Amino acid sequence: MSLVTENPRGGCVLSGINSVLSAIDHICPILHSGPGCCMQTTAAEQGQSGHKHACFVSGVSLPSSNMLEKEVVFGGVNKLRTTIQGAIDIIDASAYFVLTGCTAGIIGDDIQSVVEEFTEKGHKVFAIDTPGFAGDSLLGYETVWNTFIDKVIQPAQEKKANLVNLFGVVPYHDPFWAGTLEELDRILSRLGLRVNTFFTKHQGLDVIEYCSEAALNIIVNPWLFKGPAEKFEKKFGVPFIRFPHLPVGATDTTKFVREVGSALKLDSELVEKVIKEEEDYVYSYLAQSIGQLSWKRFAVAGDASNAIGFTRYLANDYSFSPVLVIITEQIWRPEDKERIIKAISDLEYAAPPKIVFASDQWEINQAIKNESEEITLLVGSTNEKEVALEKGIQYLNATFPMNERLVFNRTYAGYRGSLTLTEDLYDNL
Repeated sequence: MSLVTENPRGGCVLSGINSVLSAIDHICPILHSGPGCCMQTTAAEQGQSGHKHACFVSGVSLPSSNMLEKEVVFGGVNKLRTTIQGAIDIIDASAYFVLTGCTAGIIGDDIQSVVEEFTEKGHKVFAIDTPGFAGDSLLGYETVWNTFIDKVIQPAQEKKANLVNLFGVVPYHDPFWAGTLEELDRILSRLGLRVNTFFTKHQGLDVIEYCSEAALNIIVNPWLFKGPAEKFEKKFGVPFIRFPHLPVGATDTTKFVREVGSALKLDSELVEKVIKEEEDYVYSYLAQSIGQLSWKRFAVAGDASNAIGFTRYLANDYSFSPVLVIITEQIWRPEDKERIIKAISDLEYAAPPKIVFASDQWEINQAIKNESEEITLLVGSTNEKEVALEKGIQYLNATFPMNERLVFNRTYAGYRGSLTLTEDLYDNL
């Protein structure tokens, strides 16, 4: 092997698929894989996301064919067949999704033919034939939605002008995903919109099946979901907009609200009324803490969406000085890198920071250690704690992986989430 990544953030594509499906109410993944994949794929995502796991089925409780040497030699479809039937008999799920591990992918088991045996009997069983070696966990998010678009979502009988779908916040790969979706839902609901978050409010397969009725797809991410968004629009006629990062704080959340309002041609008076009330709420609290938090020169290490959002809030809204931003995802398309760089560099009150794209932990640590400018605050993952302690830098665990905090519905996003972020900065002095 010519290249080894130290401390990769997340797991294989199977990990991502597993975690996304596990976050949907009453969905049961079924793994056609080796005996270790259930636990390992769960640990790679859910196990590093603020100590919370799926409530329905997850980890070692997932149904699995547990392929061994016999199945490698003679094929595993017979064992898969009994595994699916066992899951249907024992687990009362709305739908079952059969996922392939590397072993099944290598030997080429025909899982689709097995799945069709159950669909012909009226069971909602779907195949996702994407073995783990095909990519990383973020590809899993897109793979799930491509499957939904191809096999689950139904053509709209009627369009609903006030219904929107929210994409780009990845369950478990973002430790704050539940709280973030709740905060964005809260804000959009104030505009008179109904929001399909898909992963909160006990939304399940029925919501996914009819999400083509939406008037708009909203992507909150600088690069994720490009392919599925275009496929969704082509097949179901639902246009999309992309807000290129997590909106954190009044400045960027107001931009987010106005962009959604413009795309849907909402009543401008209502939009501005909501903005005025939300900004007043935030600023009335921030005004009470002026001077309490000393000026910082900060660095951020994390996935692109969160790294941009945190940087822009701390620089634009809180007047800290950005020194270094490390994007820890692997970004392949040049246009995506350009979008990320633009969002980080286009600051209102600060010179742009140095921007590094690095997914290897040794490279990330070296970028922090070798930074010539002084850093007095590091916002990052559990993986950056050691280098922060070594350099004597104030450290806040705010990005994936997160192994030191319990997170339920906490968020740093939106108007109210920015107040939580500011509180946590003060608590970590």
